[in-house]
Amino acid sequence: MSGMGRRPSLESAATGMPGLDDILAGGLTRRRLYLIEGVPGSGKTTLAMQFLLEGAARGERVMYVTLSETEQELRAVADSHGWNLDGIDLREIVPGESELDPDGQNTMFHPSEVELAETTARILRDVDQLKPTRVVFDSLSELRLLAGTALRYRRQILALKQFFATSECTVMLLDDMTAADRDLQVQSIAHGVVLLEHLNPQYGSERRRLRVLKYRGVKFRGGYHDYVIKTGGIVVYPRLIAAEHRTRFESRAIQSGIAELDRLLGGGIEEGTSTLMVGAAGTGKSTLAAQFVACAADRGQSSVMFVFDESPQTLMTRCSSLQIELAEHVDTGRVSVQQVDPAELTPGEFTHAIRRAVEEQDVKIVVIDSLNGYLNAMPEERFLTIQLHELLMFLGQHGVATILIATQQGLIGTQMNSPIDASYLADSVVLLRYFEARGEVRQAISVVKKRGGRHERTIRELRMDSGRITVGAPLREFRGVLTGVPVYEGLPDAAAHTGVDPITGKPSP
Repeated sequence: MSGMGRRPSLESAATGMPGLDDILAGGLTRRRLYLIEGVPGSGKTTLAMQFLLEGAARGERVMYVTLSETEQELRAVADSHGWNLDGIDLREIVPGESELDPDGQNTMFHPSEVELAETTARILRDVDQLKPTRVVFDSLSELRLLAGTALRYRRQILALKQFFATSECTVMLLDDMTAADRDLQVQSIAHGVVLLEHLNPQYGSERRRLRVLKYRGVKFRGGYHDYVIKTGGIVVYPRLIAAEHRTRFESRAIQSGIAELDRLLGGGIEEGTSTLMVGAAGTGKSTLAAQFVACAADRGQSSVMFVFDESPQTLMTRCSSLQIELAEHVDTGRVSVQQVDPAELTPGEFTHAIRRAVEEQDVKIVVIDSLNGYLNAMPEERFLTIQLHELLMFLGQHGVATILIATQQGLIGTQMNSPIDASYLADSVVLLRYFEARGEVRQAISVVKKRGGRHERTIRELRMDSGRITVGAPLREFRGVLTGVPVYEGLPDAAAHTGVDPITGKPSP
Protein backbone atom coordinates (compact mmCIF):
# COMPACT_ATOMS: atom_id res chain seq x y z
CA MET A 1 0.00 0.00 0.00
CA SER A 2 2.59 2.49 -1.14
CA GLY A 3 1.89 6.16 -0.67
CA MET A 4 -0.65 5.48 2.08
CA GLY A 5 -0.17 5.07 5.81
CA ARG A 6 -0.26 6.48 9.30
CA ARG A 7 2.27 7.00 12.05
CA PRO A 8 3.63 3.59 13.14
CA SER A 9 3.06 4.42 16.82
CA LEU A 10 -0.73 4.43 16.46
CA GLU A 11 -2.38 1.03 16.87
CA SER A 12 -5.18 0.18 14.43
CA ALA A 13 -8.32 -1.87 14.82
CA ALA A 14 -9.11 -3.92 11.71
CA THR A 15 -12.69 -3.48 10.50
CA GLY A 16 -13.18 -7.02 9.19
CA MET A 17 -13.37 -5.66 5.62
CA PRO A 18 -9.96 -5.72 3.87
CA GLY A 19 -11.09 -3.19 1.29
CA LEU A 20 -12.18 -0.70 3.95
CA ASP A 21 -8.94 -1.25 5.89
CA ASP A 22 -7.05 -0.43 2.69
CA ILE A 23 -8.99 2.83 2.32
CA LEU A 24 -8.41 3.69 6.00
CA ALA A 25 -4.66 2.98 5.76
CA GLY A 26 -4.85 -0.08 7.99
CA GLY A 27 -8.06 0.30 9.98
CA LEU A 28 -9.45 2.52 12.72
CA THR A 29 -7.15 4.15 15.24
CA ARG A 30 -8.04 2.66 18.63
CA ARG A 31 -9.60 4.59 21.51
CA ARG A 32 -11.31 7.02 19.16
CA LEU A 33 -14.93 7.77 18.25
CA TYR A 34 -16.15 7.29 14.66
CA LEU A 35 -19.35 8.22 12.88
CA ILE A 36 -20.92 6.00 10.21
CA GLU A 37 -23.60 7.86 8.26
CA GLY A 38 -26.01 6.44 5.71
CA VAL A 39 -29.66 6.29 4.73
CA PRO A 40 -31.71 3.25 5.77
CA GLY A 41 -30.65 0.25 3.69
CA SER A 42 -27.11 1.40 3.03
CA GLY A 43 -25.59 -1.31 5.25
CA LYS A 44 -24.64 0.49 8.48
CA THR A 45 -25.74 -2.36 10.75
CA THR A 46 -23.93 -4.93 8.60
CA LEU A 47 -20.73 -2.88 8.66
CA ALA A 48 -20.94 -2.42 12.43
CA MET A 49 -21.47 -6.13 13.03
CA GLN A 50 -18.46 -7.01 10.90
CA PHE A 51 -16.40 -4.55 12.92
CA LEU A 52 -17.45 -6.26 16.18
CA LEU A 53 -17.09 -9.79 14.81
CA GLU A 54 -13.52 -8.98 13.77
CA GLY A 55 -12.79 -7.85 17.31
CA ALA A 56 -14.40 -10.94 18.82
CA ALA A 57 -12.34 -13.15 16.51
CA ARG A 58 -9.21 -11.47 17.89
CA GLY A 59 -10.25 -12.22 21.47
CA GLU A 60 -11.56 -8.73 22.31
CA ARG A 61 -14.62 -7.92 24.39
CA VAL A 62 -17.17 -6.16 22.16
CA MET A 63 -20.61 -4.67 22.75
CA TYR A 64 -23.53 -3.65 20.53
CA VAL A 65 -25.93 -1.08 22.01
CA THR A 66 -29.21 -0.77 20.13
CA LEU A 67 -31.86 1.88 20.75
CA SER A 68 -33.95 1.14 17.67
CA GLU A 69 -33.80 -2.52 16.63
CA THR A 70 -34.53 -5.44 18.90
CA GLU A 71 -32.06 -8.20 19.67
CA GLN A 72 -34.26 -10.59 17.72
CA GLU A 73 -34.04 -8.37 14.62
CA LEU A 74 -30.26 -8.12 14.93
CA ARG A 75 -29.88 -11.87 15.23
CA ALA A 76 -32.06 -12.31 12.13
CA VAL A 77 -29.67 -10.05 10.20
CA ALA A 78 -26.74 -12.11 11.47
CA ASP A 79 -28.43 -15.38 10.48
CA SER A 80 -28.93 -14.08 6.93
CA HIS A 81 -25.14 -13.74 6.66
CA GLY A 82 -24.32 -16.98 8.48
CA TRP A 83 -22.82 -15.18 11.49
CA ASN A 84 -22.73 -16.33 15.09
CA LEU A 85 -23.19 -13.44 17.54
CA ASP A 86 -22.25 -15.39 20.66
CA GLY A 87 -19.04 -13.35 20.97
CA ILE A 88 -20.93 -10.04 20.96
CA ASP A 89 -22.62 -8.58 24.06
CA LEU A 90 -25.96 -7.23 22.82
CA ARG A 91 -27.59 -4.50 24.90
CA GLU A 92 -31.13 -3.71 23.86
CA ILE A 93 -32.32 -0.33 25.16
CA VAL A 94 -35.72 0.16 23.58
CA PRO A 95 -39.05 1.30 25.09
CA GLY A 96 -40.99 -1.56 26.60
CA GLU A 97 -44.72 -2.20 26.59
CA SER A 98 -45.07 -0.12 29.77
CA GLU A 99 -44.42 3.02 27.70
CA LEU A 100 -47.79 2.51 26.03
CA ASP A 101 -49.60 2.79 29.39
CA PRO A 102 -50.50 6.48 30.10
CA ASP A 103 -50.63 5.82 33.86
CA GLY A 104 -47.01 4.71 33.86
CA GLN A 105 -45.66 7.81 32.11
CA ASN A 106 -43.90 10.64 33.98
CA THR A 107 -45.71 13.99 33.84
CA MET A 108 -43.67 16.15 36.28
CA PHE A 109 -40.61 16.44 33.98
CA HIS A 110 -40.19 16.69 30.24
CA PRO A 111 -39.86 13.13 28.89
CA SER A 112 -36.48 13.93 27.31
CA GLU A 113 -34.99 14.85 30.68
CA VAL A 114 -35.93 11.53 32.26
CA GLU A 115 -35.44 9.19 29.31
CA LEU A 116 -32.09 10.62 28.19
CA ALA A 117 -30.66 10.38 31.71
CA GLU A 118 -31.90 6.81 32.14
CA THR A 119 -30.59 5.73 28.73
CA THR A 120 -27.18 7.28 29.27
CA ALA A 121 -26.89 5.75 32.73
CA ARG A 122 -27.62 2.27 31.41
CA ILE A 123 -25.01 2.61 28.65
CA LEU A 124 -22.32 3.83 31.02
CA ARG A 125 -23.13 1.14 33.55
CA ASP A 126 -22.83 -1.63 30.96
CA VAL A 127 -19.53 -0.29 29.66
CA ASP A 128 -18.12 -0.07 33.19
CA GLN A 129 -19.20 -3.62 33.88
CA LEU A 130 -18.08 -5.30 30.62
CA LYS A 131 -15.05 -3.12 29.80
CA PRO A 132 -15.29 -3.70 26.03
CA THR A 133 -12.61 -2.55 23.59
CA ARG A 134 -15.11 -2.07 20.75
CA VAL A 135 -18.56 -0.53 21.08
CA VAL A 136 -21.24 0.14 18.45
CA PHE A 137 -24.02 2.60 19.27
CA ASP A 138 -27.14 2.25 17.08
CA SER A 139 -28.48 4.79 16.42
CA LEU A 140 -27.90 8.49 16.97
CA SER A 141 -31.34 9.41 15.65
CA GLU A 142 -32.89 7.97 18.83
CA LEU A 143 -30.43 9.85 21.03
CA ARG A 144 -31.13 13.04 19.09
CA LEU A 145 -34.85 12.70 19.80
CA LEU A 146 -34.21 12.01 23.47
CA ALA A 147 -31.98 15.08 23.78
CA GLY A 148 -34.67 17.41 22.50
CA THR A 149 -32.40 20.36 21.64
CA ALA A 150 -29.27 20.65 19.49
CA LEU A 151 -27.22 22.06 22.39
CA ARG A 152 -28.12 19.23 24.72
CA TYR A 153 -27.49 16.68 21.97
CA ARG A 154 -23.98 18.04 21.29
CA ARG A 155 -23.13 18.10 24.99
CA GLN A 156 -24.33 14.53 25.35
CA ILE A 157 -22.13 13.35 22.44
CA LEU A 158 -19.14 15.19 23.90
CA ALA A 159 -19.72 13.58 27.29
CA LEU A 160 -19.96 10.12 25.71
CA LYS A 161 -16.77 10.76 23.75
CA GLN A 162 -14.85 11.70 26.90
CA PHE A 163 -16.20 8.72 28.79
CA PHE A 164 -15.33 6.22 26.06
CA ALA A 165 -11.85 7.73 25.69
CA THR A 166 -11.12 7.07 29.35
CA SER A 167 -12.55 3.57 28.98
CA GLU A 168 -10.13 2.80 26.12
CA CYS A 169 -12.98 1.92 23.76
CA THR A 170 -13.04 2.22 19.98
CA VAL A 171 -16.57 3.49 19.39
CA MET A 172 -18.65 3.43 16.23
CA LEU A 173 -21.77 5.64 16.18
CA LEU A 174 -24.41 4.90 13.52
CA ASP A 175 -26.62 7.67 12.11
CA ASP A 176 -29.44 6.94 9.65
CA MET A 177 -29.67 10.60 8.54
CA THR A 178 -33.44 10.73 9.06
CA ALA A 179 -33.42 14.12 10.80
CA ALA A 180 -35.28 16.79 8.82
CA ASP A 181 -32.61 19.42 9.50
CA ARG A 182 -29.32 17.59 9.23
CA ASP A 183 -26.57 19.15 11.34
CA LEU A 184 -22.83 18.58 11.38
CA GLN A 185 -22.46 18.52 15.15
CA VAL A 186 -21.30 14.92 15.44
CA GLN A 187 -19.07 15.17 12.38
CA SER A 188 -17.09 17.91 14.08
CA ILE A 189 -16.73 15.85 17.25
CA ALA A 190 -15.92 12.46 15.69
CA HIS A 191 -12.34 11.42 14.98
CA GLY A 192 -13.41 9.94 11.62
CA VAL A 193 -16.55 10.02 9.47
CA VAL A 194 -17.57 7.44 6.82
CA LEU A 195 -20.54 8.16 4.56
CA LEU A 196 -22.46 5.25 3.00
CA GLU A 197 -24.56 6.05 -0.07
CA HIS A 198 -27.35 3.98 -1.57
CA LEU A 199 -28.04 4.84 -5.22
CA ASN A 200 -30.88 3.68 -7.46
CA PRO A 201 -30.06 3.87 -11.19
CA GLN A 202 -32.86 4.00 -13.73
CA TYR A 203 -32.13 0.41 -14.74
CA GLY A 204 -30.39 -2.49 -13.04
CA SER A 205 -29.75 -3.23 -9.40
CA GLU A 206 -29.05 -0.62 -6.76
CA ARG A 207 -25.51 0.66 -6.27
CA ARG A 208 -23.72 1.41 -3.05
CA ARG A 209 -20.59 3.48 -2.52
CA LEU A 210 -18.78 4.97 0.45
CA ARG A 211 -16.57 7.95 1.07
CA VAL A 212 -14.36 8.84 4.03
CA LEU A 213 -15.27 12.43 4.83
CA LYS A 214 -12.80 12.85 7.65
CA TYR A 215 -10.05 10.92 9.42
CA ARG A 216 -7.79 12.95 11.67
CA GLY A 217 -4.06 12.38 11.38
CA VAL A 218 -4.33 9.71 8.68
CA LYS A 219 -3.63 9.88 4.96
CA PHE A 220 -6.62 7.85 3.85
CA ARG A 221 -7.69 7.02 0.30
CA GLY A 222 -10.12 9.75 -0.73
CA GLY A 223 -12.95 9.71 -3.25
CA TYR A 224 -15.82 7.31 -3.76
CA HIS A 225 -15.38 3.54 -3.39
CA ASP A 226 -17.94 0.97 -4.53
CA TYR A 227 -19.14 -1.73 -2.15
CA VAL A 228 -21.69 -4.53 -2.27
CA ILE A 229 -23.61 -6.39 0.41
CA LYS A 230 -23.37 -10.14 -0.16
CA THR A 231 -24.15 -13.16 1.95
CA GLY A 232 -21.31 -13.00 4.45
CA GLY A 233 -21.14 -9.23 4.74
CA ILE A 234 -19.94 -6.11 2.99
CA VAL A 235 -17.20 -6.27 0.35
CA VAL A 236 -15.50 -2.94 -0.36
CA TYR A 237 -13.66 -2.23 -3.62
CA PRO A 238 -11.13 0.58 -3.09
CA ARG A 239 -10.72 3.09 -5.88
CA LEU A 240 -7.77 2.14 -8.05
CA ILE A 241 -4.81 4.54 -7.97
CA ALA A 242 -2.31 3.44 -10.59
CA ALA A 243 0.57 5.47 -9.10
CA GLU A 244 0.61 3.10 -6.09
CA HIS A 245 1.41 0.04 -8.20
CA ARG A 246 4.56 0.87 -10.15
CA THR A 247 6.71 -2.17 -10.92
CA ARG A 248 9.74 -2.87 -13.10
CA PHE A 249 9.49 -5.29 -16.00
CA GLU A 250 11.18 -6.08 -19.29
CA SER A 251 8.82 -5.44 -22.19
CA ARG A 252 8.61 -8.19 -24.80
CA ALA A 253 6.53 -8.55 -27.93
CA ILE A 254 3.49 -10.84 -27.86
CA GLN A 255 2.90 -12.34 -31.28
CA SER A 256 -0.35 -13.57 -32.79
CA GLY A 257 1.07 -16.54 -34.68
CA ILE A 258 -0.04 -14.96 -37.99
CA ALA A 259 3.12 -13.68 -39.68
CA GLU A 260 1.40 -11.02 -41.82
CA LEU A 261 -0.51 -9.62 -38.84
CA ASP A 262 2.65 -9.48 -36.71
CA ARG A 263 4.47 -7.64 -39.51
CA LEU A 264 1.60 -5.19 -39.74
CA LEU A 265 1.99 -4.53 -35.99
CA GLY A 266 5.75 -4.19 -36.18
CA GLY A 267 6.41 -7.53 -34.50
CA GLY A 268 3.28 -7.91 -32.39
CA ILE A 269 1.84 -6.14 -29.36
CA GLU A 270 4.17 -5.27 -26.49
CA GLU A 271 3.74 -6.16 -22.85
CA GLY A 272 2.78 -3.14 -20.81
CA THR A 273 0.88 -1.48 -23.68
CA SER A 274 -2.77 -1.18 -24.63
CA THR A 275 -4.17 -1.97 -28.08
CA LEU A 276 -7.54 -0.72 -29.28
CA MET A 277 -9.23 -2.78 -31.97
CA VAL A 278 -11.98 -0.70 -33.49
CA GLY A 279 -14.37 -1.39 -36.33
CA ALA A 280 -17.91 -2.27 -37.30
CA ALA A 281 -19.73 -5.28 -35.88
CA GLY A 282 -18.51 -8.56 -37.37
CA THR A 283 -15.19 -7.30 -38.73
CA GLY A 284 -13.21 -9.77 -36.57
CA LYS A 285 -12.11 -7.74 -33.55
CA SER A 286 -12.96 -10.35 -30.91
CA THR A 287 -11.56 -13.14 -33.08
CA LEU A 288 -8.19 -11.38 -33.42
CA ALA A 289 -8.08 -10.78 -29.67
CA ALA A 290 -8.77 -14.49 -29.09
CA GLN A 291 -5.96 -15.35 -31.52
CA PHE A 292 -3.47 -13.37 -29.41
CA VAL A 293 -4.77 -15.01 -26.23
CA ALA A 294 -4.58 -18.54 -27.63
CA CYS A 295 -1.09 -17.99 -29.02
CA ALA A 296 0.09 -16.66 -25.63
CA ALA A 297 -1.42 -19.72 -23.93
CA ASP A 298 0.54 -21.97 -26.32
CA ARG A 299 3.69 -20.29 -24.94
CA GLY A 300 2.57 -20.93 -21.34
CA GLN A 301 1.31 -17.40 -20.59
CA SER A 302 -1.99 -16.75 -18.82
CA SER A 303 -4.73 -14.43 -20.04
CA VAL A 304 -8.19 -13.28 -18.98
CA MET A 305 -11.04 -12.15 -21.21
CA PHE A 306 -13.95 -10.08 -19.88
CA VAL A 307 -16.87 -10.57 -22.25
CA PHE A 308 -19.85 -8.21 -22.20
CA ASP A 309 -21.58 -8.84 -25.51
CA GLU A 310 -21.67 -12.61 -26.04
CA SER A 311 -21.57 -15.75 -23.96
CA PRO A 312 -18.25 -17.54 -23.36
CA GLN A 313 -19.66 -20.66 -25.03
CA THR A 314 -20.54 -18.76 -28.21
CA LEU A 315 -17.08 -17.17 -28.29
CA MET A 316 -15.27 -20.50 -27.87
CA THR A 317 -17.45 -22.25 -30.47
CA ARG A 318 -16.82 -19.50 -33.01
CA CYS A 319 -13.08 -19.56 -32.33
CA SER A 320 -12.93 -23.34 -32.65
CA SER A 321 -14.31 -23.08 -36.21
CA LEU A 322 -11.25 -20.93 -37.05
CA GLN A 323 -8.76 -23.36 -35.43
CA ILE A 324 -8.37 -21.13 -32.35
CA GLU A 325 -8.59 -23.71 -29.57
CA LEU A 326 -9.65 -21.33 -26.82
CA ALA A 327 -11.74 -23.98 -25.03
CA GLU A 328 -8.72 -26.24 -24.51
CA HIS A 329 -6.78 -23.44 -22.84
CA VAL A 330 -9.78 -22.61 -20.66
CA ASP A 331 -9.83 -26.23 -19.49
CA THR A 332 -6.11 -26.11 -18.61
CA GLY A 333 -6.54 -22.82 -16.73
CA ARG A 334 -4.27 -20.78 -19.01
CA VAL A 335 -7.21 -18.70 -20.19
CA SER A 336 -10.10 -17.38 -18.11
CA VAL A 337 -13.24 -16.15 -19.90
CA GLN A 338 -15.50 -14.20 -17.56
CA GLN A 339 -18.90 -13.03 -18.69
CA VAL A 340 -19.93 -9.67 -17.25
CA ASP A 341 -23.60 -9.00 -16.53
CA PRO A 342 -24.08 -5.36 -17.60
CA ALA A 343 -27.09 -4.79 -15.33
CA GLU A 344 -25.20 -5.86 -12.19
CA LEU A 345 -21.80 -4.28 -12.73
CA THR A 346 -20.17 -1.54 -10.68
CA PRO A 347 -16.93 0.12 -11.83
CA GLY A 348 -15.17 -0.80 -8.59
CA GLU A 349 -16.16 -4.45 -8.79
CA PHE A 350 -15.01 -4.73 -12.41
CA THR A 351 -11.67 -3.06 -11.65
CA HIS A 352 -11.19 -5.34 -8.63
CA ALA A 353 -11.74 -8.44 -10.79
CA ILE A 354 -9.04 -7.28 -13.22
CA ARG A 355 -6.66 -6.34 -10.42
CA ARG A 356 -7.10 -9.73 -8.74
CA ALA A 357 -6.41 -11.55 -12.03
CA VAL A 358 -3.19 -9.58 -12.52
CA GLU A 359 -1.90 -9.90 -8.95
CA GLU A 360 -3.01 -13.45 -8.21
CA GLN A 361 -2.94 -15.22 -11.59
CA ASP A 362 -0.01 -13.34 -13.19
CA VAL A 363 -1.88 -12.82 -16.46
CA LYS A 364 -0.03 -11.29 -19.41
CA ILE A 365 -3.03 -10.35 -21.57
CA VAL A 366 -6.30 -8.73 -20.48
CA VAL A 367 -9.10 -8.41 -23.04
CA ILE A 368 -12.09 -6.12 -22.47
CA ASP A 369 -14.75 -7.05 -25.02
CA SER A 370 -16.16 -4.55 -25.45
CA LEU A 371 -15.92 -0.91 -24.41
CA ASN A 372 -19.49 -0.53 -25.68
CA GLY A 373 -20.67 -3.05 -23.10
CA TYR A 374 -18.55 -1.39 -20.44
CA LEU A 375 -20.14 1.95 -21.25
CA ASN A 376 -23.68 0.61 -21.47
CA ALA A 377 -23.27 -1.23 -18.17
CA MET A 378 -22.78 2.08 -16.37
CA PRO A 379 -24.69 4.71 -18.38
CA GLU A 380 -25.00 7.09 -15.42
CA GLU A 381 -21.27 7.16 -14.67
CA ARG A 382 -19.75 10.49 -15.70
CA PHE A 383 -16.08 9.66 -15.37
CA LEU A 384 -15.68 6.26 -17.00
CA THR A 385 -12.90 7.54 -19.27
CA ILE A 386 -10.84 8.64 -16.26
CA GLN A 387 -11.41 5.29 -14.58
CA LEU A 388 -10.38 3.53 -17.79
CA HIS A 389 -7.21 5.64 -17.89
CA GLU A 390 -6.30 4.57 -14.33
CA LEU A 391 -7.00 0.94 -15.20
CA LEU A 392 -4.79 1.03 -18.30
CA MET A 393 -2.00 2.72 -16.32
CA PHE A 394 -2.21 0.00 -13.67
CA LEU A 395 -2.08 -2.78 -16.26
CA GLY A 396 0.79 -1.13 -18.09
CA GLN A 397 2.82 -0.79 -14.90
CA HIS A 398 2.43 -4.53 -14.33
CA GLY A 399 3.64 -5.44 -17.82
CA VAL A 400 0.21 -6.60 -18.98
CA ALA A 401 -0.81 -6.26 -22.63
CA THR A 402 -4.37 -4.93 -22.76
CA ILE A 403 -6.65 -5.42 -25.76
CA LEU A 404 -9.70 -3.18 -25.90
CA ILE A 405 -12.55 -3.88 -28.31
CA ALA A 406 -14.70 -0.99 -29.54
CA THR A 407 -17.58 -1.44 -31.99
CA GLN A 408 -18.37 1.49 -34.24
CA GLN A 409 -21.89 2.40 -35.22
CA GLY A 410 -22.57 1.79 -38.90
CA LEU A 411 -21.14 -0.68 -41.39
CA ILE A 412 -19.61 1.00 -44.44
CA GLY A 413 -18.69 4.59 -45.23
CA THR A 414 -17.18 7.64 -43.63
CA GLN A 415 -20.06 8.35 -41.21
CA MET A 416 -19.07 5.66 -38.72
CA ASN A 417 -18.53 6.75 -35.13
CA SER A 418 -17.72 5.27 -31.73
CA PRO A 419 -19.81 5.75 -28.55
CA ILE A 420 -16.60 6.18 -26.54
CA ASP A 421 -13.34 7.62 -27.84
CA ALA A 422 -10.48 5.69 -26.28
CA SER A 423 -8.05 6.10 -29.17
CA TYR A 424 -6.01 8.70 -27.28
CA LEU A 425 -5.71 6.34 -24.29
CA ALA A 426 -4.48 3.34 -26.27
CA ASP A 427 -0.84 2.88 -27.26
CA SER A 428 -1.83 1.16 -30.51
CA VAL A 429 -4.95 1.40 -32.63
CA VAL A 430 -5.94 -1.34 -35.09
CA LEU A 431 -8.66 -0.33 -37.54
CA LEU A 432 -10.90 -2.90 -39.22
CA ARG A 433 -13.20 -1.94 -42.09
CA TYR A 434 -15.68 -3.45 -44.51
CA PHE A 435 -15.17 -2.57 -48.16
CA GLU A 436 -16.76 -3.56 -51.46
CA ALA A 437 -14.74 -5.18 -54.23
CA ARG A 438 -15.81 -7.19 -57.29
CA GLY A 439 -19.37 -7.57 -55.99
CA GLU A 440 -18.26 -8.91 -52.61
CA VAL A 441 -18.14 -7.42 -49.09
CA ARG A 442 -14.64 -7.86 -47.73
CA GLN A 443 -12.67 -6.80 -44.66
CA ALA A 444 -9.54 -4.67 -44.37
CA ILE A 445 -7.14 -4.27 -41.47
CA SER A 446 -4.60 -1.53 -40.80
CA VAL A 447 -2.60 -0.11 -37.89
CA VAL A 448 -3.14 3.63 -37.62
CA LYS A 449 -1.21 4.26 -34.41
CA LYS A 450 1.57 2.67 -32.40
CA ARG A 451 3.48 4.57 -29.74
CA GLY A 452 7.18 3.98 -29.46
CA GLY A 453 7.51 1.50 -32.30
CA ARG A 454 7.51 1.08 -36.06
CA HIS A 455 4.61 -0.55 -37.80
CA GLU A 456 3.40 -1.10 -41.35
CA ARG A 457 1.25 1.68 -42.73
CA THR A 458 -0.28 -0.54 -45.35
CA ILE A 459 -3.87 -1.71 -45.56
CA ARG A 460 -4.27 -5.48 -45.87
CA GLU A 461 -7.26 -7.70 -46.44
CA LEU A 462 -8.44 -9.83 -43.53
CA ARG A 463 -10.28 -13.04 -44.29
CA MET A 464 -11.88 -15.56 -41.95
CA ASP A 465 -12.86 -18.53 -44.04
CA SER A 466 -11.74 -22.06 -44.86
CA GLY A 467 -11.40 -22.65 -41.11
CA ARG A 468 -8.64 -20.12 -40.43
CA ILE A 469 -7.66 -16.45 -40.30
CA THR A 470 -5.57 -15.08 -43.14
CA VAL A 471 -4.09 -11.62 -43.66
CA GLY A 472 -3.41 -10.85 -47.32
CA ALA A 473 -0.85 -8.74 -49.13
CA PRO A 474 -1.03 -4.92 -48.96
CA LEU A 475 -3.85 -3.49 -51.09
CA ARG A 476 -1.55 -1.21 -53.07
CA GLU A 477 -3.65 -1.20 -56.24
CA PHE A 478 -6.64 0.33 -54.44
CA ARG A 479 -7.46 3.83 -53.24
CA GLY A 480 -10.25 4.61 -50.77
CA VAL A 481 -10.48 1.25 -49.01
CA LEU A 482 -11.25 2.94 -45.69
CA THR A 483 -14.23 4.73 -47.25
CA GLY A 484 -15.82 1.37 -47.97
CA VAL A 485 -15.97 1.87 -51.76
CA PRO A 486 -12.38 1.63 -53.09
CA VAL A 487 -11.19 2.61 -56.54
CA TYR A 488 -8.95 0.15 -58.38
CA GLU A 489 -5.84 1.89 -59.70
CA GLY A 490 -3.89 -1.10 -60.94
CA LEU A 491 -3.54 -2.29 -64.52
CA PRO A 492 -6.88 -2.30 -66.33
CA ASP A 493 -8.56 -5.67 -66.52
CA ALA A 494 -5.66 -7.26 -64.61
CA ALA A 495 -7.86 -10.01 -63.30
CA ALA A 496 -9.20 -10.78 -66.75
CA HIS A 497 -5.72 -11.00 -68.33
CA THR A 498 -3.92 -12.85 -65.55
CA GLY A 499 -6.77 -14.78 -63.96
CA VAL A 500 -5.58 -13.60 -60.54
CA ASP A 501 -7.62 -11.59 -58.03
CA PRO A 502 -5.61 -8.37 -57.41
CA ILE A 503 -6.74 -8.30 -53.77
CA THR A 504 -6.06 -11.82 -52.59
CA GLY A 505 -3.48 -12.92 -55.15
CA LYS A 506 -5.57 -16.08 -55.69
CA PRO A 507 -7.09 -17.31 -58.97
CA SER A 508 -9.96 -15.06 -59.97
CA PRO A 509 -13.41 -16.67 -59.73
